[in-house]
Amino acid sequence: MSHPRLSLALDAPDALPDAGTIALWNPAAATDLGDLPRARVQAVQGFAPDHAALSARGIDTRPEPEGPYAASIIFLPRAKAEARAILAEAAARTVPGGRIWVDGAKIDGIDSILREMRGRADVSEPIAKAHGKIFSFRADGGLLADWSAEDITPAPGFVTRPGVFSADGVDRGSALLAAALPAHLPGRMADLGAGWGWLSAQVLAREGVTSLDLIEADHAALACARRNVTDPRAAFHWADATRFAPEARYGGIVMNPPFHAGQREGDPNLGVAFIRAAAGMLSLSGTLWMVANRHLPYAEALKSLFHEVEDIGGDGAFRLTRAHKPIVGAAKAAMASSAVSSAVPPAAKPARRRAPRPRR
Repeated sequence: MSHPRLSLALDAPDALPDAGTIALWNPAAATDLGDLPRARVQAVQGFAPDHAALSARGIDTRPEPEGPYAASIIFLPRAKAEARAILAEAAARTVPGGRIWVDGAKIDGIDSILREMRGRADVSEPIAKAHGKIFSFRADGGLLADWSAEDITPAPGFVTRPGVFSADGVDRGSALLAAALPAHLPGRMADLGAGWGWLSAQVLAREGVTSLDLIEADHAALACARRNVTDPRAAFHWADATRFAPEARYGGIVMNPPFHAGQREGDPNLGVAFIRAAAGMLSLSGTLWMVANRHLPYAEALKSLFHEVEDIGGDGAFRLTRAHKPIVGAAKAAMASSAVSSAVPPAAKPARRRAPRPRR
């Protein structure tokens, strides 16, 4: 099935140039790209699961843009600051006069971006279909320079960038978890979904830590973490935490797992995948410290994967949990069961909304 709007836009005779590389900004794993010249496209995708899926489809995929590009196609993210930054980057890296297409759903703010662009450039007549729109404009040097991404200071000594989770300040759940951590932690530690590194920095401030792996799927967030956490004990891994395979098991893991997967409603399955992954990465005497929203049903998963599970505090919105001693084979069995379930033909499974990008 063709992309509902892009396929219509590309019907125009001058929709794309006949030569040169075409940049695809922020395409999701399942984005239909069948109407594009595969040999000439380069996807810019910094979210590790989507990056891996696009690469597996044979698409040249990079975590950061290169350019210059003959043309660009932007798949709009939901965060407005991130969307503006992508448009500015695309305008700067596309050759002057090169066409830039902007595609997005209404729930992702396409109408707002379209209104703003009409005051800045000669915008094409938008094509509306499937609860979204697509329009184009021509690159013109510094046209959107004032939209370019700039450093944000969420806490003293830390920087973030537009689109990164909790970019404007320390997440309250992470702050609660940091305050509840013991003064002495196991030597080999990991932070699953480390974000821009604030919680990791608090872990490194505890006694006993000899190494800490920061595992984060968002390339931009991990780049911030590299700047924020300069301790030589820290190692950085751009990876899907639910699929990461460490060189050796950890004595302890901290995490504030995401529970949104692109859709507005929370998806507990994402947090369960993080819990299952943590259990599989820990030593038999290892401990998990995690924070999650109180309404999320993680108790059953925790009890099925750990011998000891205890509530260690929180507040009205967040629950802090300490889970100790993973049950031998439980994580592997749960993963196998999940894999079998995902292999069931779609007709035999309840309909699920597509989940392009996990968010906390």
